[in-house]
Amino acid sequence: MKSIRLIFGIVWNKYLITIIAFCILMLFFDSNSYLAHRKLNAELEKVSEEKAFYIQQISADSKRANDLMSDDDNLERFAREHYLMKRDKEDIYLLIVEE
Repeated sequence: MKSIRLIFGIVWNKYLITIIAFCILMLFFDSNSYLAHRKLNAELEKVSEEKAFYIQQISADSKRANDLMSDDDNLERFAREHYLMKRDKEDIYLLIVEE
């Protein structure tokens, strides 16, 4: 009987209940909870992957821009292909293929 009373006294100790309630509050319900940190870490990983992708795109675009600006023939070819520019006394025919 004393052992049951001892266990009951330990379980219903106000300090132990307060510590357990505080831990549950911090782990699940606080703004800095474990669940919030997991969500933020997943978002951080996603943003890091996007950052790596955009850094790669920037380096590729910088290389392409340097190639265009270094040679007049490349610049003229790019302008003619993308902006449909033409030389004097030259006609351009656009063929639109519908599938």
